[in-house]
Formats: sequence, C-alpha cells, structure tokens
Amino acid sequence: MTRRPAPFVIGLVAGSHVINHAYLLLFAPAFPLLREEFGVSLAAVGLALGIVNVVVTAGQLPLGYVSDAYSHTAVLVGSLAFGTLGCLLAAVAPTYEWLLAAAAVMGLGVAGHHPAHYPLISATTTDAYRSRAYSVHGFAGAVGLAVPFAAVPAALALGGGWRDAFAAVGVLGALYAIGTVLAVRRIPRSIARAGALARADSGDDPIGGHRLADRLRAVPGRLQGYARTLAGSPIVLVLTALWFVNSVAAWGIRAYAATLLDQGYGLSPELANTVTSAMLIVGAVVLLGGGYLADRTGPMAMLFAGYGSLVVLASIAASGLLPALAAVTIVLLLAATIDLSRPARSTLTDLASERSDVGKNFALITLGVSGGGAVAPPAFGYIIEAAGVGVAFLIVAATAGLALALSVRVGGLQGGQTNI
Repeated sequence: MTRRPAPFVIGLVAGSHVINHAYLLLFAPAFPLLREEFGVSLAAVGLALGIVNVVVTAGQLPLGYVSDAYSHTAVLVGSLAFGTLGCLLAAVAPTYEWLLAAAAVMGLGVAGHHPAHYPLISATTTDAYRSRAYSVHGFAGAVGLAVPFAAVPAALALGGGWRDAFAAVGVLGALYAIGTVLAVRRIPRSIARAGALARADSGDDPIGGHRLADRLRAVPGRLQGYARTLAGSPIVLVLTALWFVNSVAAWGIRAYAATLLDQGYGLSPELANTVTSAMLIVGAVVLLGGGYLADRTGPMAMLFAGYGSLVVLASIAASGLLPALAAVTIVLLLAATIDLSRPARSTLTDLASERSDVGKNFALITLGVSGGGAVAPPAFGYIIEAAGVGVAFLIVAATAGLALALSVRVGGLQGGQTNI
C-alpha cells in the first residue's frame, strides 16, 4: 500500500516523544533533593521512578488495543494529558505518598505514547522513508530523556528548586498537549483511525456497529484472535525477543560505561561520566544516520552491522588492555552500535504487522524494552561486584551475539512474510 509522506504527523509524534520521555525520567536528576524534601531513603525515592515504569509496562497492551480498535490520536492526546497531570501533581506534592500517586498518573500517560506514535508513523509514511521517520522519532526520544537533566540544574542555578523544574516541564507538556488537541484535527481519519478502519474493512468489527457493552464483551475474543495472529506470525515474537535482548545490552552499556572507564582504565569518575554523556550524544546522531542507511540498504543490513560491531567493540573494551585514549574512543562508539539498528528494528516490526495490529505489536515489543530495562541494571551491577567490570562487558558482547543470532532468525522469517 503506497502512502503519502506526512512530515506534519511525524513532527507531531516526535514532539510528543520529547515530552513523554521527559516525564519518564523526571524524577531521576532530583533523587537527592526528593530524599531531603520528604525525609525518606534513596530506595524509597527510587520507588517513585519504579512506579512510573511498572504502570508504563502494565498499560502497554491495553492501550495498544485501544489505539488499534478506536483511535490512535485519542490515545496520543490522552497520553499527553495524563502525563502532564501527573507531572504537575508531582510538582506540588505535599507528601511522599502524594508523589507516588503522581508517579502512577504520570506512568499511565507515558504508557500510551508508543501505542499511539508507532501506528501514526506507520499509517503516514511510505516504504521509501519509513526508517528515516522512525529515526526522527527515536532522536526526539533521546532529546526528551535529557530534558529533566537540564531542567533541574537550570532551576537550581536560577535560585529555584526541583518543584520549579517539574512545574516547568509540566507547563511545557501542557502547552504541547493543547497544541496537539488542535493539531490532530488536521490528521485525516484514514490515519487517525487506521487500525479501526482496517478491522472494519476486514468485516471483523464495523465501526459504530455495537453498543459499549457489546464491545466490552467482545474484548476477550479479540484478544484470543490477536494471540492466534501472533502464533501464525512468529516474526513479531522473535522481534519482541530481539528488542528485549537489545535492551539488556543497551542498559548494560548506558549504566556501566562510566564504571568500565573508571575501574577498568583508571579515568576519574568525572571524566568517565563526561565520556558517557558524549557517548549518548554520539548514539543519538548515529540513530538519525541509521534511519537513512536502512532506507537505502534495507533494515536487515543495519541489524547485522550494529550487533556485529558491538560484539567486537565490547569484547575489546572488556579486555582492560587498551590505552586510555583508545578505550575512550571505543566507549564513544558503544551506544552508536545499538542506536544504528533502532530505526531498522522499528521498520521490521511495522512491516511485519497487519494494519489493525500495529499498536498492539509495538506495545508488545515495548514490553520487551521495559523488561530489559528492569533486568539489566541490577544484573550487571551484581556481575560487576562479583566478577569485575571486564566480565560484565564480555557478557554485553555475548548478549550482542545473541541479538545477532536473533537477527538471523528474523531474516529467515522475513523471507516468508508476504507483506515485508
């Protein structure tokens, strides 16, 4: 199916990605300030961020279903609205318990952004520009993750506090949400409700043909139908496993690259953290290039190039035998190996999906991403304490090898998919 590129829609969801990712890591740079404010332990403050992620994980598939069955733009707007409400509630939290409740509301909002974003991009892009569209979306998300880390120090430098930083992020989100409410009116129904229209075209669920009670009773049957679809199209399940393994490797790199440079190569903690920050910037730039290359060469080439490079670079870095400058150079490239293939992974998931299942399928692979983020930091932390940072990065290399094997499997399944 040929579709006209729509920079307007891609720009709209990219902006939403910035806002939602800012909410996702809102608490992280304020941990010491929150601990002092509410008189709780660092672990208790970390629970607030944990609640955000738990709610995000739990909300993926339900909101993916709502996005596909009803409206992608409704989930887009609702995601921004609830995320903004949670952010502003956190800014005025009088107690620790209030902060936790605000975290839950914010998590509910963040949970909806992928189930809305990916189907909208899918419905509005052509094959020639698909990976580039996903690379713009991914780059915007990387910018969003940096927003809290800029907002909190800026507020402190101006004589304010964490509440001012949270409020500023919340006001930015509120303005963007209002603008989105107005902007979605310009999105054609064929894009805004692409999943629902595809289901109606198949005769499975005529839009407006049932009362609410009838729709609710039909949900279990539809979920069973989706499970049968997954069983008949295992490439989506393999891609979910690939996103999980990729997430494990990515979190191992992001969380412990500074530790590798500090403990393995003798850099000062300050310099090691600076190099890690630069590594993330390099990765975000490479992500944009990865989208362009995936459109030119095909997505599979990017998977093999990215994971093959990570196996080699992580193995070399783990040795601890490099000169410090060479170690810094390799670390700067580590995140880039992961980010190079991100647009390709998104494109493959899109192309493997029926139009009526895009939101649910991307919700499913996001569960893989969240699962990797939950497992990797404590697991790699334990490995570093028990066996050393070099062993941890050898395991990163082995994880990349597993991702390479899964990529080969994706390539094999891709050949049997008529819609890819």
